[in-house]
Amino acid sequence: MSRIPQPPRGTPRKAPASPTKLTAPGDTPRLRTKSSVARAPTSSKSTGAGTDKPKSAQEDVPLRLRTKSTVTRATTPSKPTKKLYADTDSFLDKPNSTQEEPPSKPLTIKEAIALKRAQAKKAQTSGAVSPLDDMSSLADSIPDVPPPEDDDILGRPPLRETIERAKSTGSINLSTRSLQCIPSALFDIHLGITPVPLKSVPEEPPLPPAAETRQKRPVPAWFETQDLELLKAWGNEIVEIQPEISLFGSLKSIDLHRNKIVSLPDQFTDLIALTTLDLSHNALTSLPAHLFSLPALANLNVSHNALTSLPFSAPFSSAKSQRPTGSAARGLFGGPEISRASTPLPKLAIFDASNNQLTAGAIHLNIPNSLITLDLSENPLESEGPEACGKLLTALAALQKLKVLRCEKADISDATLEGFVADSPRNAFPAMAVFDFGSTKVTEGGAKRAFEGLTQELTFEITNEDPPAGVARVIIGKKIVREAWELEAERRSKMRAGAGQAVLDDWETAPPASSSRAKAAPVQQQKSGAPVPAAKAKAPVVKEAWEIEAEQGLLTEGGKRRARAAAANSGVGLGAPPRQPSPTPKTPSLADPQYHTARTETLALPASTPPKLSGHARAFSLAATSLGKLTPDRSSDVALPTATLPLSLIATQPFAQTLKILLLTNRRMDRSFTLPSVASGEPLLPRLEELSLEGCNLGDAIAVSHASAEETTPVAASETKPLLPLLTELFPSLRNLNLAYNTLTSAALSAPVLTALILSSPADASDTPARKGLKQLHLRGNRITDLDGLREVGLLFKGNRSVAEWGLEELDVRDNEIAKLPAEVGLLPLDVLLVDGNVFRVPARRVWEREGTKGLLSWLRGRIE
Repeated sequence: MSRIPQPPRGTPRKAPASPTKLTAPGDTPRLRTKSSVARAPTSSKSTGAGTDKPKSAQEDVPLRLRTKSTVTRATTPSKPTKKLYADTDSFLDKPNSTQEEPPSKPLTIKEAIALKRAQAKKAQTSGAVSPLDDMSSLADSIPDVPPPEDDDILGRPPLRETIERAKSTGSINLSTRSLQCIPSALFDIHLGITPVPLKSVPEEPPLPPAAETRQKRPVPAWFETQDLELLKAWGNEIVEIQPEISLFGSLKSIDLHRNKIVSLPDQFTDLIALTTLDLSHNALTSLPAHLFSLPALANLNVSHNALTSLPFSAPFSSAKSQRPTGSAARGLFGGPEISRASTPLPKLAIFDASNNQLTAGAIHLNIPNSLITLDLSENPLESEGPEACGKLLTALAALQKLKVLRCEKADISDATLEGFVADSPRNAFPAMAVFDFGSTKVTEGGAKRAFEGLTQELTFEITNEDPPAGVARVIIGKKIVREAWELEAERRSKMRAGAGQAVLDDWETAPPASSSRAKAAPVQQQKSGAPVPAAKAKAPVVKEAWEIEAEQGLLTEGGKRRARAAAANSGVGLGAPPRQPSPTPKTPSLADPQYHTARTETLALPASTPPKLSGHARAFSLAATSLGKLTPDRSSDVALPTATLPLSLIATQPFAQTLKILLLTNRRMDRSFTLPSVASGEPLLPRLEELSLEGCNLGDAIAVSHASAEETTPVAASETKPLLPLLTELFPSLRNLNLAYNTLTSAALSAPVLTALILSSPADASDTPARKGLKQLHLRGNRITDLDGLREVGLLFKGNRSVAEWGLEELDVRDNEIAKLPAEVGLLPLDVLLVDGNVFRVPARRVWEREGTKGLLSWLRGRIE
């Protein structure tokens, strides 16, 4: 089928009013296809351009089809050519010659560069030389902008973005970026100032602009910005520090190790909030004098430098050397007043000055009293003589908190220790745990003579574990670290070797056991010519309890029953085993280490829960066995009273007046309190601060009986008292009360009871002792259904009122049956409120899981109308 459109059927279209003879009669209509049109310029001289040819030539012009060909449109100067068809495209229309071309949009730099590259490539392929090959003019037109920063190999953000992020976080990490100084942009972005150029870096390279493709972070508002508190710039090439660093007055931690710092500016000591400072692996030869007057510095590391002195007393030696305080202390930059310490580094705990050029005489003896760890390793301490080094050791011996002293590979010998013995104080090194004299000239004998007067026990065994309390470890010579099991194996092997030698000695000196030995003895005496030593007296054989029972046939239950039956018949019948004497009853002593810990003043009584059945229905008796077969470690448990709180027995112990912690977990065989029969006006346990009655199955009321200290058998209860008021009365110094997993109900938590239990109160005229008030109250796993008592207590704080007697910090009501949290609970000033495991649904779990106690209390306060 032909693609030439057919003439339309029906009434033909009306011819144009003034037809222009463009084609000859009978020409074929033009196809509507894409074509490239080349417009001929219009001029007044080309009026007859289309009519100069003869008529025959005009008739021979082929029809112009709309194909992909170049068509030259002829125009007339008089009138524009009209469209031949109504639906003809507008490309046949000829624009006026007087119409101006629209101005072209200027190209951007990127578009210009892309255009030049395309033209240059086209010129290379065609072999022609393009004038666009010269890029000098284009390079001159590009503005002078620093090149963008290359992508960090560690995936870190660019330097400018890192500095801007620090405004939101309060910490910045500029480590391992090959910086020659702290970037000036840090001061410009955070403080709005430009620091004075340093001599070592007269022209600091500008920071490259942020990448356009990187997503911009929202700039924090002025009230959301945080002061810079942490600065890390280690692993760079920094030589100097700008004095303007003192304007970051909130800095608490600075890490500048592994740089090339030669000195610190004096303004550096104005950072009075500094707590941690690391200047190790630099080139420091001295420190600013007022660095030792920083009031909050706790960790100072100046190892691997070239320091020659430690002038602890320099800021306090004379009035001239002291920097003025107040407004004069602000220096060039102004700022708040600077309050310095009156003693050298009052809070310094860890000080590392190893690998320097320090001598003992160059270290001021006014050493900070708060030091816990001091490292002077690899320093020529004894280069000025052993006398100065001995004085330094004497000054260190007076420190009450010093635990670790390291002088590994330092210049120190036994002469220093001899000087220390001559001038050592009475209570030297009271808290010392480690003396490290490894790889020095100190010997084991010299260390023993120097430290024999210490209260600690000396040990020269080195392990990976810290020495126990009361033991001071001394490291001498080459450090060989062994595990604890290695030392124990060596000790046991020595014990076995010693026991074997003792057995061998006994065998050699024992008398002959047969006639052959008796005959051989004179022969041996004759051969040796020495008298045979007299035999040692043989020690009596002491049998164990199980050996005696085995001889009597009491290792089985049947043998025990037969023995009891024979004892009941008074020996009647044949084959009755001999009657065993009944064991003497052992008086319970709560001062045994298995119950009482003197170091922490803690008393923990054993649980008295019935044993679980092991697959059968037999009943177990909790009474003490008549044969006295008890385990050695729990031999007195059965002799203790079975009451949950045997206060009558505890109050008579020698530690009762100093006891601080009482643990009575799972004592529920006899749910009662046993009090002394004679009541006194003073508290029985005046210093008890923590009481744990967890898992004792106690209810709102408790049965109370009275008994003397000698009575160990259960006593019938004489009365019943409410539990919480009784605890309030018995223990006025209680601070932590644990009543978890009992059967307390909401009725026991009334407002008067909670007020008397939680709030502190002074002593009154009725001989009522003063109460300290609770800090922690644990009520987890009880039967509490509401907190109405706490609602009334919370009203005490309504209107932002403060209650001086309130001291409760933690309240645990988890795993109860609380159906609703009162809004007044949000008024309580609690640090920890645990409510998980209850049945209420408002507020939602996310309120306390995401926002914690503060969010929960805030939500409850918002419910108060």
